[in-house]
Parts: sequence; structure tokens; C-alpha cells
Amino acid sequence: MSTAPNTLPAEQQADSKPEQRERARVVLIGTGSRAEMYVQAALGDHSSSVELVAISDTNPGRVQYYLARAVELSPATAVTQFQPQDLTRFIRDNRIDRVIVTTPDYTHADYIVEALEAGADVVVEKPLTIDAEGCHRISDAIDRTGRDVVVTFNYRYSPRNSALKEIIQSGAIGSVTSIDFSWMLDTVHGADYFRRWHRQKENSGGLLIHKASHHFDLVNWWIDDVPERVFASGGLRFYGDRNAAGRGLTDRPERGTTDSAAGDPFALDLREDERLNALYYANEHHDGYQRDQDVFAPGITIEDNLALVVDYAGGPTLSYSLNAHSPWEGYRVAVNGTQGRVELEVVERAAVSNSTEQKNVVDPSATPVEEDDAVRVNGERLILQRHWEAAVEVPIVNGEGGHGGGDALLLTDLFEGPGEDPLGRPSGYLDGLRAVAVGIAGNASLESSLPVRISELGLGADLTERTELTDRAESNDRTESKENRRG
Repeated sequence: MSTAPNTLPAEQQADSKPEQRERARVVLIGTGSRAEMYVQAALGDHSSSVELVAISDTNPGRVQYYLARAVELSPATAVTQFQPQDLTRFIRDNRIDRVIVTTPDYTHADYIVEALEAGADVVVEKPLTIDAEGCHRISDAIDRTGRDVVVTFNYRYSPRNSALKEIIQSGAIGSVTSIDFSWMLDTVHGADYFRRWHRQKENSGGLLIHKASHHFDLVNWWIDDVPERVFASGGLRFYGDRNAAGRGLTDRPERGTTDSAAGDPFALDLREDERLNALYYANEHHDGYQRDQDVFAPGITIEDNLALVVDYAGGPTLSYSLNAHSPWEGYRVAVNGTQGRVELEVVERAAVSNSTEQKNVVDPSATPVEEDDAVRVNGERLILQRHWEAAVEVPIVNGEGGHGGGDALLLTDLFEGPGEDPLGRPSGYLDGLRAVAVGIAGNASLESSLPVRISELGLGADLTERTELTDRAESNDRTESKENRRG
């Protein structure tokens, strides 16, 4: 679906209307919450560039939910459905150009490989996949078919993250030496990973892969470098039945959508949210999937506290931590360089209240909330301080929509084709692989209690492809060498 930037003269651009070019034919497989963004975009702002042909899922009720949404969004558009097991046939019989995959993480590799082999490109929600075997299969399929895979990283497009990238890329702090990165998930958003299918590592790869691949991609992109070695520590220390028993939290309801769970701050009653009720609660009879399981139930196999040290090929070291039961949500990142330091602090939800309205806003970065307390205030702050100089605050200009307008920018790149971007926000397949590689190595390190080299994971591709940073560093070295010889 990618197209070259429009370089026609102005008088010719007026005659080059979007509706005159052939629209890319697209299907979407996976009808969870994240599918909504793509359905709206394909039938709305980007309908002149893309044609949403069909929707598919193993749960027929959720398929019907999105077919009904398609009628609401574009009554004149005929969107059909197909069974997931018929993906290959449907691609070939209907000349499908691209498949959008928004299914559970453990299914990504299967659908990606099948779509590539059937002749379609793929857009996949992060993470690319959950393990080394899946990475190798996808890499092999790309090599064999020559098709394209894009992993969507909307955090790159968030204005605050772009602003940080711009400062680092400008050279204002010199060469990067280290990064400190802490991410806090609160007792609404963080708890939600322990209610759903994500709670089992075999489904999601744990938070190091499902959630933190976003964060690792940010670091890889911010510093334009490739992760090389990972050491991880962590465990399940707050959620789960053993931790609950230790704090006297026993005899709990198995799910939140029950009258007996009323008043429980960790319970999510799907009936209290119109969309969650229609999408999940009304359709669980099809497959038995419960979106609102108790976060203190047995059977949880993912970690809620994690810490990593990541060494990069270019020299910097990342210190990363993730907490999934914080009383507030946001993140802090500091990037140290040879000429100074830049710091970004983001508060996405200052405090968690027991109000039904705010409790059902699971992700405050996608749906902003205002719950400031007397000390902590929702907002963001970017500070640059060079050596021997006073600190200065760098302004951040946000747009409309989710992630500060970042979602809209991502969708434009996906559906209209990426144009010139000095920050390099459009991501490719290797970006997705580099991001998930840190989580895969982290999980291996958790098991062995030893550092793990990413090159030894067998991911099926060379992650050390040249980057802009490498080219710049070598260019600087050559310049300095010439100057030294002249001196």
C-alpha cells in the first residue's frame, strides 16, 4: 500500500486526485478493541486510498459487531466476512493487497506467514510475535516471498516522543552514553493485562514482549542503535493468588461482571461500559472468553515487576524498569550524552479513583483523563540541560486524538504511504524485530538468570543492519581524522 511521496508540480497535483488511483484492497483479522482504529480509518479519512473488503475472527459475535460498525461508518460500503481458516483462499480469490492483523499475540506468526505466502503484505499490531521461533518463521517467509511486513509503533508519532527524538538527533546532548527509562502502569491499566488472555505468557510473551516492545522500539528509534545483550530480573509480586493470599485477599469472585464484585477496585464490570459490554460480554457465549477475570486468581504466569539492562551495539546502555501496579500512570526517561542530558516526564493519570467512569478508561494515553491530585498533575515536561548551562524546558505541541494525535499520523503513513520524515517515524519489519528481540532475550534471561546475547537467539535475520547513527559516527570519525592529519 506504500506509495512514493507526491513530487508532481503544483498544477499537476490538482489533477492527481486520490479517487483516481486504484485503492488498496485490505482485510482485517482480529476483532478486539484495537481493530476499531483501523476500521474507522479505512471507512473514513482514508477511504479514498484503501478499500476494507472483509473482516474475520474466530468469534462470530465480534465480527458482527464490527460489520455493524462498518454500516454506521459507511453505509454504501459492502464489507463482508470470512473464516480465519480460509485466509489463503480469500486473499487469492479476492485480490487482497494487505492483511491487517490484530489478533492475540501468539497467533501473529501463523497469520503473518500465511498472508505472505498467499501473496499479501501485512500490517500487524505490536508485538511482531512472542518468541524466537515465530521471528525465524516470519523472517524466512519475507525472504521467500519478497512481501512486506509493518509493525505499527504509534508511540513514535506521539509529539512528546518525537520532540525527544528531535533533540537527540540534533546532537544537542552529544553522543548518547546511557538511557534511564521507567514505565509505570497503574492499577487500572496495569491490572487489565492480568484480567485478559495476556495473563498467560504462552499467549502474550509477558509484558516484556506485549507491552514493553513499544518501549524498546522507542529507545531503539530515539538513539538509532541496535540492542545487543540483555540481562533481566523480575517476577509476579503483586497480582496472582499467592500474592493475594499473603495480603489476606481471599474468597474473591472469579470475574468482575458480577454483583458480588461490586465495590472491588480491581474488578472490571463489563456491563458498566457500553462498548466493552457489546464487544465482549455479549459475545462470550461463542467461545467462553471472559474479558474480566480476577487479577488475583490462580494461573497467572506473567510478571508484574521487571528490570532490564540492555547493551547497544553503538556503546550506550539502557536501564529499564516496568511496574504494573503503580498508583499513577506515566513514564520517565532520561538520555545522557557527552554534552548534556535530556529528560522527559509524562503523567497520563495522576491518581486512580474508584469512579466507574474513570475506572473503565483502561489506557489513559489513548483516552486522556483528568484526575490530578494535590501533588501530581496530569501532563508532560521535556527538559534539556547541556553541560555548563542552565536547564531549559522544550515546548511540546500536541494534536487531536489518541496518543496526542500520534494515531492519526500513523494511519496516514500506513494508508497513504510514508512521505519524507526527518525523524524516521515510519517503521519497517526490522524495527519490529529489534523491539521484540529485547523482550525475547529478557524472557530467556529471566529463565537462566544470565545475560543473553540477541545474536544467539536465532531470529532468522541480522539486526545489525546499518543505521543512520552508524553512518554519522563513521562520518564524524573520518572528519576528525582528516582534521588531525591537517593539524
